[in-house]
Amino acid sequence: MQGRILYSICFGFLAGVLLRSFVFINWYVIWLLTIVGFCVMLVFLLDRNNWGIVGSVFVLAFSLGMFRFAIVDIPAPINVSNSGIIVDAPDIRENNQKLTVLLAPQGLALDSLKARPFSAKILITTDFENSYKYGDEVSFNGEIEKPENFITDQGKEFDYINYLRKDGIYYISSYPDIKVVSIGHGNFIKNTLFSVKEKFLEKVNSFIPNPENLLMAGLILGEKSAFSEDLRQKFVDTGTIHIVALSGYNVTIVAEWIMKLFTFLPFYFGIGAGILAILLFVLMTGASSTAIRAGIMASLALLARATGRNYDVARALILAAIIMVLINPFILVYDVSFQLSFIATIAVIFLSPRIEKHFMWITDKFKLRDIASVTTAAYILVAPFILYKMGTLSLVALPANVLILPFIPWTMLFGFLTGFAGLIYHWLAVPFGYLSYIFLNYELKVIDFFANIPLASIQLPHFPLILTILIYIYFTHRLFGRTIKQFFTEPL
Repeated sequence: MQGRILYSICFGFLAGVLLRSFVFINWYVIWLLTIVGFCVMLVFLLDRNNWGIVGSVFVLAFSLGMFRFAIVDIPAPINVSNSGIIVDAPDIRENNQKLTVLLAPQGLALDSLKARPFSAKILITTDFENSYKYGDEVSFNGEIEKPENFITDQGKEFDYINYLRKDGIYYISSYPDIKVVSIGHGNFIKNTLFSVKEKFLEKVNSFIPNPENLLMAGLILGEKSAFSEDLRQKFVDTGTIHIVALSGYNVTIVAEWIMKLFTFLPFYFGIGAGILAILLFVLMTGASSTAIRAGIMASLALLARATGRNYDVARALILAAIIMVLINPFILVYDVSFQLSFIATIAVIFLSPRIEKHFMWITDKFKLRDIASVTTAAYILVAPFILYKMGTLSLVALPANVLILPFIPWTMLFGFLTGFAGLIYHWLAVPFGYLSYIFLNYELKVIDFFANIPLASIQLPHFPLILTILIYIYFTHRLFGRTIKQFFTEPL
């Protein structure tokens, strides 16, 4: 009974957020549904109708999901000033840099980041003429516009408006005149973390040449924005873009290296140390939403390994999704990276063990069998979603990942040692930098080789939504059909 109540709350809440993401529902309707659900639940409680209680709990959670989305679904403010505070590290691209600036209502002075009320964020695109940092108060003179959706090279419409809105960004401005008014308005902890990250990357870049240093920054910190368009496309075509996206895989590697340092201690202490390492790593990367999501997914993977009980991990996975959606309801529909991470984590936890028996012919040395089964499972489960959202599917992803992934843990280890040794003493980092370069160069050559194979990826820009839904209904039936049947057929 308790398990059914939990699932009713979780799926009811997600269903409410999902519906409200697509359909505007009046506040009065939400309140009416809440009142009706509460009254019906009281009736079923008095009648001791367990299924009625479960159904009414679902309705109440459904109303809560719509209510939570409605709270954050507010229009962009009309009157905003042309000054604000940079609230994130500058996003350095190949040809420009992007600044996320928190604006204040027109006519109000900015004394600190805690000044209120703030209205919205603006994404400013600028050149490299000046250097900007997190916490800088800036004023700018240029045209402020609302973002618009656009058509990608694959012929898919990109919902740029909601992509920015999920991060509280309602306006954009291209190459305005910017003046730094004052500095040091950011959060002390966040500012310290960004400084450590900047120093670390500076040391890595001084010992590892380009483009290998870009790959290292992507592996360790998820920094892929400085990639050239050609290099980025090669990662996409070979299905290896996930290794530079600060995915759960990368974060898990960091945790596993920490656990190896504690192998002389009890197993569960090693798991705990791994989860602690994930927390510290996420903080070092600036605790962005991407890093937090990856940290949660990696922690769940470690819990799955520790407990060996998929049912418990399923609950934890759903609860993690609930917490993240509760914090930011926009990510359920408008954050593709969140959706991909969620699907890939399901593949790793539930599908990979089922198909591992088909990879017994692969040696277990260097975890090749595990890598092959996990990569195949993730590839199978995310492929329909990628086709629908992006219209691109890599045909060389499996061999490319099998040849690269065994070396990623060692690459990241030597990368960390290069950066930290460089902070201590220059010559101490030289051998680690050289070893890092060897691994990085090999991985880039593998990516380049597979990217240049004819038909390395195919374009299906109009992959139908209905087919995507049917495919995932089939996957759900095969993976969770028995559990769903037990939910509805076993007595309460």
